[in-house]
Amino acid sequence: SIIRRQRQELKLLIAELKDRDRELNDMVAVHERHIQAWEDDRQKILALAERCSLLTSELNERNAVIKSLNKKLKVLETQHNDSKITLENTQQKFKELTQKVTDSSVHCQALEEKNQSLHCSILELSAKTSQLQAREQELLTMLQLKDKALIETTDQITEVTSKFKALENALRAAKLEEFSRNREQQDLKLTLNDVVVQVSKMKDILSEKMKESSHHQEEISHLKQENGCLRSELLLAVEEAQRKDQLYQFTKSKQVRIEKELSSLRQVCVKQQRDLHFLHINLDSSEDSRQ
Repeated sequence: SIIRRQRQELKLLIAELKDRDRELNDMVAVHERHIQAWEDDRQKILALAERCSLLTSELNERNAVIKSLNKKLKVLETQHNDSKITLENTQQKFKELTQKVTDSSVHCQALEEKNQSLHCSILELSAKTSQLQAREQELLTMLQLKDKALIETTDQITEVTSKFKALENALRAAKLEEFSRNREQQDLKLTLNDVVVQVSKMKDILSEKMKESSHHQEEISHLKQENGCLRSELLLAVEEAQRKDQLYQFTKSKQVRIEKELSSLRQVCVKQQRDLHFLHINLDSSEDSRQ
C-alpha cells in the first residue's frame, strides 16, 4: 500500500511537472515573441532616427532658403524706396512745370491788355497752354493712380514688416525724408512765384515743356512697370514664406509625434524588461520547486 501510494504521488508529481514544463514552454514562446517584437520596434526606432536626421537636415536647408529670401526682401525694399524717391522727384518737376505754366498764362494776359497787336500770337499760346493743361490733368490722374498703387504696395509691405521688424526703421526714415521733401517743395513753390518769363522766349519754353512732359510720361510708364514687377515679387516672396512656415509647422508636428512614439516605445521596452525580470524570477522559482 505504501508503494502504491508513492507511485500515485509520483504520477501526480510527474503530471504536475509536465504541466509546469508546458507552462514554461509557453512562457518561452511568449518571451521569444516579445523579443522579436522588441527587435522590430528597435528597427523602427532606428528608421525613425534616420528619418529625423533627414528632416533636421532638410529643415536647416529651408532655414537657409528663408534667410536668402529675407535678404532678397530687403533688396526689394531698397528698390521700392528708390522708385518712391524717383516718383517724388518727377512730382516735384511736374509741380514746377505747372507753376511755370500758370505764371506764363498770367503774363500772357497782362501782355494782351498792353498790346493788341500780339493778339494772334497770344491766342496760339493760350491754345497751347490749354493743351498743356489737358496734358497736365492727364499726368495728374496718372500720378493719382500711381499714388493709389503705391498705397496698396505700402499696405502689403506693412503686412510683411509685421514679420520682419527690421524694415520698420527704413519706413520711418522714408517718411521723415518725405516730410522734409514736402517742406522743400513748399519752399520751392514760394520761391517760384517770383519767376517772370519774357515774351520772346515763350515759344521755346512751351516746346521745351512739351518735350519734358513727354519725357515725364515715359518715366511714369516705366515707374508703373517697375512697381508692378516689385508688387508681384513681393507677393511671391510672401507666399513662399507662408509655405515655408507651413512646412516648418508640419515638420514640427511630425517631430512631436515621433517623440511621442519614441516615449511610448521606451515605456514598452521598460515593461518588457520588467516582464523578462518577472519571467526570470518565475523560472528560478520553478527550477527550485522542480529540484
